[in-house]
Amino acid sequence: MDIELMRLSAEAPEAAIAANADSVAQDLADAFALDPLFCWFGRADGRRDAARLAFFRHLMNAVVRGPAEVVRPSTGGAAAVWISSEALGALPLHRELQGLPMLLGLTGWSRFWRLLQLRDAMDRHHPMDRPHAYLWFLGVTPGAQGHGVGSRLLKAKIDQLDAARRPAFLETATERNVSLYRRHGFEVVAEYRPSADAPLNWAMWRNPRRVAP
Repeated sequence: MDIELMRLSAEAPEAAIAANADSVAQDLADAFALDPLFCWFGRADGRRDAARLAFFRHLMNAVVRGPAEVVRPSTGGAAAVWISSEALGALPLHRELQGLPMLLGLTGWSRFWRLLQLRDAMDRHHPMDRPHAYLWFLGVTPGAQGHGVGSRLLKAKIDQLDAARRPAFLETATERNVSLYRRHGFEVVAEYRPSADAPLNWAMWRNPRRVAP
């Protein structure tokens, strides 16, 4: 793994395409292996890793051709998934039912309720009254974390958002990420737990910064 090359390519990321959707899914599955929320609602048995990978494969195969923008360094090893707030909303019932077996595989029966609690809490705290870009996922594989890859991947997008005068929103349940996002102009607008035993989640909003002429 060439970290320096990954850092450089994260500064001008490429759009993911169907041909590398599986590679992006693997990178995100690895990146979120220890994520507090995934550990909370994800199944607790030996199928946890395979189920998380299946979730990201399902997601990538759906969004790489759809309304989301999936970008990554040309080297792989990291990815960001952005979606316009105007494209968010309730899925048709048939689409919800199609995804149910995959979600049950991710959580197992005993933790499916946790995922529903999380979804409800996130919906209640998402500021849908204002158009914005939503950072759905940003992940870097464990071997490349801590080297500025994610920061560069983030900056590449928010530079575009600043030029377009467009706000951004995200959530994180990883406390050390809060300071990272603050360095890029995000501010905490809410802190919440989906339930009493759930990890704390930070909702963060970013107003666009003025671009120097």
